Amino acid sequence: MKYALSFAILLMTGVLASCSDTSKKEDNGQQDTKVSGVSAVSDVPVALIPQRADPFIHRTPQGHYYFIATAPEFDRIDMRSVDSLAGLSSAEAKTVWRKHASGAMGANIWAPELHYFDNTWYIYFAAGDTEQPWLIRMYVLANRNADPLQGEWEELGRVNTARDSFALDATSFEHKGQRYLVWAQKDPEEKLNSALYIATLLSPTQVGEIETEISRPELDWEIQGYKVNEGAAVIARNGKIFISYSASATDHRYAMGLLWADADADLLNPSSWHKLPQPVFSTNEHLNRYGPGHNSFTVADDGQTDIMVYHARDYLELQGTPLTDPNRHTYIRRLNWTSEGFPDFGQDKADSE
Repeated sequence: MKYALSFAILLMTGVLASCSDTSKKEDNGQQDTKVSGVSAVSDVPVALIPQRADPFIHRTPQGHYYFIATAPEFDRIDMRSVDSLAGLSSAEAKTVWRKHASGAMGANIWAPELHYFDNTWYIYFAAGDTEQPWLIRMYVLANRNADPLQGEWEELGRVNTARDSFALDATSFEHKGQRYLVWAQKDPEEKLNSALYIATLLSPTQVGEIETEISRPELDWEIQGYKVNEGAAVIARNGKIFISYSASATDHRYAMGLLWADADADLLNPSSWHKLPQPVFSTNEHLNRYGPGHNSFTVADDGQTDIMVYHARDYLELQGTPLTDPNRHTYIRRLNWTSEGFPDFGQDKADSE
């Protein structure tokens, strides 16, 4: 089974690479419809890495890949490293940090992301307290070794924002020499579960004075089960900054939306940001894809072909609750672009297409 999975991943990645020359830089029943291209042997889509949610892949300029994600036990941060995207499926997972036995950072270790800036590796992640598991806040680890799988990870502490409330899913990016942080947090009026905010990043743990709300769950598809905007991922192309995000409950209703701003706009001005009214990636029962979301972006081995990394389940009926069901798997697919320069997530296409 392991070898078959690896072959299928290699086949899928080969398809992605072969296309690079044309690339611009809780319900009932499960559908059993066969779809050409989903898999060589079955209807079930091929996961890059099983039982890993909120996946994030960092690719170095030298073409080395690092993979990090939420473990189903919510108790640690694992990392994988390899020189090819497909190789991540069989790469050994090394635990680089474990939750505390008591107090803060002692429960619900969620959504780690690996970033490199100021000659330092940083892991941003969310965590609860052993006594209060839902006291979710954002934290940072730092490692100054050239290889993040070596050296020591130092705990820098919490990310400081203007208010002390439920906060998670921090991601960072640099634009025109300025580093920013985008994250999800409960709004001041506490009418929502979480909205999306952006601020400059003054230090790894401190955002700037201006914290701008750029999206809140108001559309019908964003408030299914819970009023959620979370899981932001940033990609800059074609003169725009695009931010994908996830919304609603984390079952089959989970789906992805898209924000964008012009590259020359003031990213801290809320009017600079625009939102598509409909989701860009969501459940497709014909492809056995349920509740896709919390994605990240990387590029294929050719260094040019854009790749979306995301999690989803391959069945509808949960085994328990969205959090106790461990089968959110990591998938990858080519990210195409429309003639207008917008990302095309391929809602009706299999990953292998």
